[in-house]
Amino acid sequence: MTETRQAPSTSPARPEAHLPGDGAMWVMVLGDLIIFGAYFVIYMVHRAMAPEAFLTAQQHLSLTAGMLNTVVLLTSSWFVARGVLAARAGDHTRALRLTYAGGLCGAVFIGIKVYEWSAKITEGYSLGSGEFFGFYYMLTGVHLFHVALGLLILGIVARELRTRRRMSMVESGATYWHMVDLLWIVIFALLYVMR
Repeated sequence: MTETRQAPSTSPARPEAHLPGDGAMWVMVLGDLIIFGAYFVIYMVHRAMAPEAFLTAQQHLSLTAGMLNTVVLLTSSWFVARGVLAARAGDHTRALRLTYAGGLCGAVFIGIKVYEWSAKITEGYSLGSGEFFGFYYMLTGVHLFHVALGLLILGIVARELRTRRRMSMVESGATYWHMVDLLWIVIFALLYVMR
């Protein structure tokens, strides 16, 4: 009986698929998603109990500001994702520029949100202006805290790209930033769009 031998493969080794970032970051992200998921369910229950009051209050939000913030965060996530790809390719200068661009978009998001809040408060819609506005300020406020934390994390990513260049740190920062973006899309849909 003749033994068949296979010729050694000449194709380049393919990188192994892996979960990007650090496991601890994924635990944090999943925990945040569960907590926000509970907030969203509570909001939906309260909205179902008083749909007319929520709809009337919702009419006072600026759909334009909400859409602008959505575009800003989606653009930011695109920059951060491209930055990760550049870092993986070894182009750390480009990765750093893209990370800065993503962070700048995050700062613009905060500016738009602060402007929107001040406009609502000036119009007389504060935290105590009914259930809808209580949810509005709570959900957008907690999210705004996450954006600010995300900017700090992107700062750590930028430092990492300038010094040690550990991909797990870069990917972990991007993972967190994409979670912030995902949460905003759900908040935008619930508070601004859903009728």
